[in-house]
Amino acid sequence: MIDKALTGSRRYWALVAGLGTLVVVGFVVYLRQLNEGLAITGLSRDVTWGFYISQFTFLVGVAASAVMVVLPYYLHDYKAFGKVTVLGEFLAVAAVLMCMLFIVVDMGQPMRVLNMFRYPTPNSVMFWDASVLMGYLLLNITISWTALGAERRGEHPPRWVKPLIYLSIPWAFSIHTVTAFLYNGLSGRPFWLTAILAPRFLASAFASGPALLILLCLLLRRTTRFDAGREAIQKLAQIMTYGMVASVFFVLLELFTVFYSQIPEHMHHFQYMFVGLEGHRFLVPFMWTSNALAVLALVLLLNPRARRREGVLAVAAVAVFVSLWIEKGLGLVVTGFIPSPLEHVTEYRPTVPELLIGLGVYALGFLVLTVLYKVAVTVRERLAA
Repeated sequence: MIDKALTGSRRYWALVAGLGTLVVVGFVVYLRQLNEGLAITGLSRDVTWGFYISQFTFLVGVAASAVMVVLPYYLHDYKAFGKVTVLGEFLAVAAVLMCMLFIVVDMGQPMRVLNMFRYPTPNSVMFWDASVLMGYLLLNITISWTALGAERRGEHPPRWVKPLIYLSIPWAFSIHTVTAFLYNGLSGRPFWLTAILAPRFLASAFASGPALLILLCLLLRRTTRFDAGREAIQKLAQIMTYGMVASVFFVLLELFTVFYSQIPEHMHHFQYMFVGLEGHRFLVPFMWTSNALAVLALVLLLNPRARRREGVLAVAAVAVFVSLWIEKGLGLVVTGFIPSPLEHVTEYRPTVPELLIGLGVYALGFLVLTVLYKVAVTVRERLAA
């Protein structure tokens, strides 16, 4: 079926060429980082995880959100998701690929990533995080490609796929739960020492993933003859709404606990995010932008009439995605290091090379997604014809 990605319109090839160019730019800058080391990034002795690990954390959530279409379709036989399930699984494949690449570029010596598998350490959360991500990637590739191939032939998927589908559902929850445990296990970082970090991760994942999937479905409707269906898009909008409500609620719980208890070590991190600390305010405008977008999204999504209008829904989906990207893809990881356990405030700002490498990783992920969606859409269009 991959041959279907080798033909397309000028617009398709322009998109492929544009993404390919960004990949090359990111790779060239990465070669410089590989030569000079992480000194070209904004990382320091006090802030050892930055933009790369933040993107990894955010994208794990996008990957996990595929379960929001897999579970209703395969477990509850919700037919409306028949057209979008493979899109959600392909999105998970691209998201996990980007997750792994962000881990690789974060390593000063990327070959050391292999040491996790050459010398496995079962008591290391990092080992389990890498293992579940690799397993989830293989599960989604196998399930989606096999199901799409069977659909193209007009057959039912083979029986051996069903156990993999059932396995992928709890596996989706596990990848973001283990990622949360990765932060929970660092006892010197009180910002992450909260029992609801895993639920927070999952709630934000089940909002940001459907938001991106809605936008992709609307884009495919405009640019191709593929239509995911109004019912499927509206159901994704409901899932996104519930996820966003839960995500905001969990953040408010954190704020109440921290400021009502008045424990300075916990308060300083939130003060740095929202009002600044010792004159350092880099994240403040970003976090208030995230809050404003979250409020805007909830106002639009909690009104069923507004949510049914696809123009309004697209605005709400963008607001949800950008709000949660700022919260998890910029604020959550960095803030855990500021201030340090010794109460030193060392601010972190991503550098231009860091951003270009990150852009290259995103471009590669969306290039893979473009190719996979081209195959899926072509198969669906030919079946419809």
